[in-house]
Amino acid sequence: MGPKTTRVYETIRDRLASGEYTAGGKFPSERALAAELGIGRTALRRVLVRLVAEGSLEVRGRGSYRAPGAASVSTPEGIEPWQIHGKRDLYENRWVRLQLWDVEPPSVERFEHHVVKLQHVAITAVVDDQERVLMMWRYRFVPGRFGWELPGGIVDKGEAPADAALREVVEETGWRPSALEHVITYQPMVGMVDCPHEIFVSHGAEKVGDPTDLEEVGHIEWVPLSDVPGLMSRDELLGSGTLVALLHILASRNRPGSTTAPEQVHAPTLSHRPSAAGQ
Repeated sequence: MGPKTTRVYETIRDRLASGEYTAGGKFPSERALAAELGIGRTALRRVLVRLVAEGSLEVRGRGSYRAPGAASVSTPEGIEPWQIHGKRDLYENRWVRLQLWDVEPPSVERFEHHVVKLQHVAITAVVDDQERVLMMWRYRFVPGRFGWELPGGIVDKGEAPADAALREVVEETGWRPSALEHVITYQPMVGMVDCPHEIFVSHGAEKVGDPTDLEEVGHIEWVPLSDVPGLMSRDELLGSGTLVALLHILASRNRPGSTTAPEQVHAPTLSHRPSAAGQ
């Protein structure tokens, strides 16, 4: 992409991220966007195809798009939340905090419930123009097994999740992502553990050196996306963040009108902070 095309891509992406185009709502026509943003329709289509590939847009017909996220189910009403009457710490270190909460569900007697607080985590799936994803073959001593993982780790205090995502990819693999697209923030074990996971996707990366986080590094390989279902069936994908990111990519590739090899765009410079152990 040239400077003008990149500018248009970033403008539309920022509008989508800010909610200017509502989920499922009408999206401007190609003619209207081309006139407003001062770009030819052929170049604009390349931008829109990339946004579709990233999951930021959905195709609704020839030349027709909409912001994703529309759903037919409505939000239930009249359901009361649990009441929290108190919390107390049982144990804490730099990695984990164990608490006991005094809770009261609707129409149920109060009881105490253990809650585990873990660190904020950022994980990134980097995909190249050959339909491969950057992964590491690592040993995890807690389950006592090897498996494939995406690079990721803890978001340091005061650090933006996107900065942490970029930093962890560089530290663990030696590759620097070209661009970062936030996919989702989720909780992997919502009933007892508080550990926000931020998932990012990048299309393209530049080799900038060797891995520097020797504790976290493993065998690094560009794995074909076509291998992901087989690795899942062999139970060789470790961690919920890895699974969520890869399933998102596979789902995006299967959307009508999607392309599997979008062009790279240059990422904004993100700050680097000291390393933190990965999750």
